[in-house]
Amino acid sequence: MTFRWSRITPQIALLPAVGITLVAFLGSIGWTVLMSFTRSRRLPEYKIDMENPFRQYNRLFADVGWNISISNLVVLALGSAMAIVLGFVLAALIERERRGEDFFRTVFLYPLAVSLIVTGVAWRWIFNPQYGIENALHALGWESASFNWLSDPQTAMYSIIIASIWQSSGFYMALMLAGLKGINTEIWSAARIDGVSLWRVYLEIIIPMMRFTFLTCAILLSLGVIKAFDIILAMTNGGPGQSTWVPAYFTINAMSAKGNLGFASAAASMMLLITLAVFLPLVALTAWQQRQARKGAH
Repeated sequence: MTFRWSRITPQIALLPAVGITLVAFLGSIGWTVLMSFTRSRRLPEYKIDMENPFRQYNRLFADVGWNISISNLVVLALGSAMAIVLGFVLAALIERERRGEDFFRTVFLYPLAVSLIVTGVAWRWIFNPQYGIENALHALGWESASFNWLSDPQTAMYSIIIASIWQSSGFYMALMLAGLKGINTEIWSAARIDGVSLWRVYLEIIIPMMRFTFLTCAILLSLGVIKAFDIILAMTNGGPGQSTWVPAYFTINAMSAKGNLGFASAAASMMLLITLAVFLPLVALTAWQQRQARKGAH
């Protein structure tokens, strides 16, 4: 029996990637979790605090900033979900009106080419009362108009949501447009012959058929929301006060401002649990629906 290198060459080629994954990804996760059970401050201590191993987590849950960041994470997730809705509406409009499809698709996708830092800076100018919307309204004669959302703790988070929707809706539009193009055109013809209204076709036929696309968008959105940091840093730097803190901002602030490695590691570990709590059910639901679809096809 002759030995063939072609059988093991792919496995050998994958070894560097596997090694990097184990060391840089899983290794970093394990190291961070370990640090969360120690008294590490600016420098790491590799001895678990046996007297109170959950010391850092107790401090974390009692911290007002962490509780604010969790509530802001929920608000950001619910608000950013409008990007998926807007993306579907834009995709449906483009799909219905084919003229100018390339132009509008490019226009709506353009914000995706801009980094979140640039997006945050641009929208900070838009909400700036001296240069942005408020100044434009004053120039139009509406002297009493006030649109300084970023300086108000009650509205600052909504400003970030608007900027996030603007930046990401084109991406979800592209995914939705790909899903719409995969639908058999005979469905539209049959609905038109039967006299079914357009909104009923979308609600009762098209949207259920695109459930995999919606689930994919939900997974990508949830991952983006949980790690949100750049746009908040560019627009508000966490302010006013702590009103726009999110877990990622809190974690980095705990390390850079407070210089507490153990505390920051506890926050990062909680972010990992939040990610798993959101990501795994969505992935499991997607896999279950795919199995159901294959069974139905057979």
